[in-house]
Amino acid sequence: MESQIVPYGGWQNNLRLHNAHAELIITLDVGPRIISYRTPDGPNVFKNYEAGMGGSNEPEWQIRGGHRLWVAPEGEASYAPDNHPVPYEVIPGGVRLRPKLAGSPPIGRELTVTLAEDSSRVTLHHRLTNLGNEPVEMASWALSVMAPGGLEIIPQPPLGEHPRDLLPTRVLVPWPYTDLGDPRWNFGTRFITLQQQAGGRPTKLGIAHREGWVSYLNGGTLFTKTFAYEEGAIYPDFGSNFETYTDTDMLEIESLSPLRRLAPGESVSHGETWSLREEVPAPGRDDPDAWIARFISLP
Repeated sequence: MESQIVPYGGWQNNLRLHNAHAELIITLDVGPRIISYRTPDGPNVFKNYEAGMGGSNEPEWQIRGGHRLWVAPEGEASYAPDNHPVPYEVIPGGVRLRPKLAGSPPIGRELTVTLAEDSSRVTLHHRLTNLGNEPVEMASWALSVMAPGGLEIIPQPPLGEHPRDLLPTRVLVPWPYTDLGDPRWNFGTRFITLQQQAGGRPTKLGIAHREGWVSYLNGGTLFTKTFAYEEGAIYPDFGSNFETYTDTDMLEIESLSPLRRLAPGESVSHGETWSLREEVPAPGRDDPDAWIARFISLP
């Protein structure tokens, strides 16, 4: 794994982490955002908003695209502007970023990113710290803004049987603007899928997601994100450790930590891993298990 400071998207200071299998570009003049993730010859799997590229010092929060660390539940603290240079520390295999953000209550953010030496595997750790003088209830929230045109693939638990299985195993949380009859959604036996589509209106769903992974297939490139579910923990948004949103421009794959009440100085955190695979066909409705076995690599 190697690292350099490179220009990208109009910013002069971006950290490039790369090996023979993958490349990451992380903004340092603003954010941070992991603004690009790709294989050496492949496309960026993340959406970049051209209007925000190269900008800095704006008074309002900017989406820009890529992957970011936010504060849940969504509210004023989520939108603290992050439009200034980012303190960072290069560590073995990656970088630790600690943006200085204004906001009330004051919340410290820390994003640690490492890239494996021999694969596309990226390991991320997201941490929020209460820097104020009063307790604060919050969860760490990691959002990946995916490039348009792809298909999100969300596994479901194995189908049960009646009358053997009498208790529920799935929690689905629709947002008020979500139409479950929207044809971009498909609620299948083994998968839920969501198609990103130009012209599509906003739709969002949260899940108490125990399956451990979600993928996004776009132009034959498969992005897979893995994350944990903590049994017995309280999660934001009616128990969602995973949320997904799409509109006409992009699709978001979001993971969340448990919701904690933090005393001054206490932190909450959670991790993710990413991987990339190329030349992947779309899953067939009649053989989802075979598709998982062939193309999904879990820890």
